[in-house]
Amino acid sequence: MSSRRDLWYRLRPYLPDPEPLRPEAEGKLVRSVGLTLEAVGLNVSVGRQCAVCSRDGRRVEAEVVGFAGSSIYLMPVKRVEGLEPGARVIPLAHTDAMRIGLQTLGRVVNGLGQPLDGLGPLQGSEFLDAMPRDINPLNRHPINEPLDVGIRAINALVTVGRGQRMGLFAGSGVGKSVLMGMMTKYTTADVVVVGLVGERGREVKEFIDHILGPDGMSRAVVVASPADDAPLMRLRASQLASRIAEFYRDQGLNVLLLMDSLTRFAQAQREISLAIGEPPATKGYPPSVFAKIPELVERAGNAAEGEGSITAFYTVLTEGDDLQDPIADSARAILDGHIVLSRTLAEEGIYPAIDVEASISRAMPNIVAEDHLKLMQGFKQMLSRYNQNRDLIAIGAYSPGSDPVTDEAIERFPKLRAFIQQGLKESVHLPESLQNLRAVINPPQQNKVQSPLAAAHKKG
Repeated sequence: MSSRRDLWYRLRPYLPDPEPLRPEAEGKLVRSVGLTLEAVGLNVSVGRQCAVCSRDGRRVEAEVVGFAGSSIYLMPVKRVEGLEPGARVIPLAHTDAMRIGLQTLGRVVNGLGQPLDGLGPLQGSEFLDAMPRDINPLNRHPINEPLDVGIRAINALVTVGRGQRMGLFAGSGVGKSVLMGMMTKYTTADVVVVGLVGERGREVKEFIDHILGPDGMSRAVVVASPADDAPLMRLRASQLASRIAEFYRDQGLNVLLLMDSLTRFAQAQREISLAIGEPPATKGYPPSVFAKIPELVERAGNAAEGEGSITAFYTVLTEGDDLQDPIADSARAILDGHIVLSRTLAEEGIYPAIDVEASISRAMPNIVAEDHLKLMQGFKQMLSRYNQNRDLIAIGAYSPGSDPVTDEAIERFPKLRAFIQQGLKESVHLPESLQNLRAVINPPQQNKVQSPLAAAHKKG
């Protein structure tokens, strides 16, 4: 079916029309309030693309997002300037499909699939259909194989499986973009798709040049829509990033999708919904926002057995480091695990600032050996025991010898911290990560004296 569609796209310019198309009725602009345009005289469906033309020749592309009686509500794709009452509203027959293929790797596009990098038109042997392919959930291959992301703390303590969907929960300024860039460069996935949605425009260039670099970009496609873009453009960028990842998955490749951020996607949907009159619900978010999040997230994952996969990381901005934010709470419920970045660790200079105790991978028990699971549990128990007594240790109120397990946790704490910490240009792959974890939890015993925690761990 896909090959027939692609053939039609290629031959379309040369095929005669079987019959003349009847022109659709034009409408006129009667109202513009905030982000919403209101037109009358049209008979178009929701999702249809239209062009709003002013008398001086300016043209604004907009999408139909709702209607009420004879009034049609449109949301502009870009910023609106120079429109006046009575401007013509013309339904568009179609939008140009984005070319895609292996030649698309290394390119940067906007939410419409238009190149932003100044490297000329996109090259590719196929056209990207806007509609995703539905996958029967019973036909999805189960998550049973780990994906190496090159980050020691993630590989060893929050192991991610191929086709898993993870949340990256972080406040502002704790290193989520740097962590994403490290995964892009060091992962063993075949293709990386990065969606930079709603971020500062300055960060887009910095992320591509300084964090990804030439090596990371060589197998990546970046979809960028900065914060000053219209909400519809930000929404489209999120959907386009997922659609590009689906294309490469359908080619049998293992894809790593990094979406920064799911919160900006939700905020763009909130702006659109409120503009067309949907009532707010939880903390100002309309109900449609909480329907759109699973609709986007469920597009990631494994295809049928023997086909490709999409392993996805969605960053979630926790305002004021509040993990009970409605978007964070909704995302945590539908994702397959989450990695929490700690501001406390970042302030102490520990990068990546992964809060090991608060992070979890729901697929980890199915993709690692029993010994690996026990080592992970031993690490978390030791770190938790230290943190429970941290205040007493800091003020000197803890008496050494009171608890052998706490004594051991205090002794090993520097190694625990060193294990989490990793340099920006340092990659630690899965076998080495497991080896490092084993050295921290079960170090060579001197004089055959076994530590209390290691003994309890071995017995368990």
